[in-house]
Amino acid sequence: MKIAVVGTGYVGLVTGTCFAETGNQVSCIDIDANKIKNLKAGNITIYEPGLEPLFQRNLNQKRLFFTTNLAEGIKDAEIIFLALPTPPGEDGSADLQYVLKVADELGGLLDHYTVVVDKSTVPVGTAAKVNQAIAKKAKVSFDVVSNPEFLREGVAVDDFMKPDRVVIGSASSQAEAMMQQLYAPFVRQGNPIIFMDIKSAELTKYAANAFLATKITFMNEIANLCSLLGADVDAVRQGIGTDTRIGKRFLFAGTGYGGSCFPKDVQALSKSAQEVAYAFDILKVVIKVNDQQKIKLIEPIESYLESLKGKTIAIWGLAFKPYTDDIREAPALANIDLLLEKGAILRVYDPEAMKNVRELMGDQIYFAEDQYDALEDADALMIMTEWPVFRTPDFSIVGSKMKNKAIFDGRNLYGLNQMKKLSYTYYSIGREFIEN
Repeated sequence: MKIAVVGTGYVGLVTGTCFAETGNQVSCIDIDANKIKNLKAGNITIYEPGLEPLFQRNLNQKRLFFTTNLAEGIKDAEIIFLALPTPPGEDGSADLQYVLKVADELGGLLDHYTVVVDKSTVPVGTAAKVNQAIAKKAKVSFDVVSNPEFLREGVAVDDFMKPDRVVIGSASSQAEAMMQQLYAPFVRQGNPIIFMDIKSAELTKYAANAFLATKITFMNEIANLCSLLGADVDAVRQGIGTDTRIGKRFLFAGTGYGGSCFPKDVQALSKSAQEVAYAFDILKVVIKVNDQQKIKLIEPIESYLESLKGKTIAIWGLAFKPYTDDIREAPALANIDLLLEKGAILRVYDPEAMKNVRELMGDQIYFAEDQYDALEDADALMIMTEWPVFRTPDFSIVGSKMKNKAIFDGRNLYGLNQMKKLSYTYYSIGREFIEN
């Protein structure tokens, strides 16, 4: 099939590359000329494990094309995916200006029946708005469907190539047949393609992300209670995670969730509820608790050091999660801002995200050459992202580099007995505080 993907961010580039991998001809369109230039030259613009080999193969075999020209990109396309940003507005609602601008332009460009797919995470009613925008200028028939993405950064290629399910909202049997054909290679093992009405499909993505954000937040609340009661959150997690009604995933305590999806989608769903006069109170609490959880380590560090002014704090991890360079809503950034405000000196390291943080922070902080360089003369170490490289460091080097053998672990990477034997002061989330 001939496919067009408008937008080459995380979702768009993964979507386009993976569709090309199954033999489709895919044109990817973006208004960022520099990004398109790099992609044409074979320089991938995001870090996502497993994506680059697929990208290079399909670029070389001429199944994957890039352009800044919308008319050129959608020419002969049977299906057009809109994978555009929907950032939160000041009131938390999803900003649809990019989606609707492209939809408006598409109307005058379509010259044959086309399926237009909302791939971006959008609130209920967006497909109707996209349909209306295209219809203003369209001279041919078309259908708009909703096909929300469920990609997890760090494993997005696997998620796309082997989806748990594919959700498609449509009111057209013709569009359904084309989407069925397109996705058939990805569900050969029998995972379902679930067809439903458009509004339900639009809501499904928000419901899924809001539920997972709530699950994380609930576990962080349990962790905070564990600290006060003298219980161990890891034991509690194992005790409830083996209950098949609950499941093991998204139960790890830490310094909150971040990224491009959970914060934005929880806010957008809450705003959608407000617009129909429904008080979705649990989401308000989730947002509040997560904001507080992000900076959970500041108080114990400040208490331990008595003052943060002039103290050197090392930070391991800047990305919102491992296996990505994405720093959107990353808990590390909230801590960096607060630590700088309190007069701390920061030395930071992340395997992939330092370039993005450097563009944001400039020379306000020191970007280390490696994880051990970040520890030089540090009064304390904060761990904000659970990169595998941080899980088994050489603690003899760690101890020799730091002024104080003090670790404040926002991801519970180390065992308590291990820290006791090594004589570290060790603070983690929802577990015993070890003070040496």
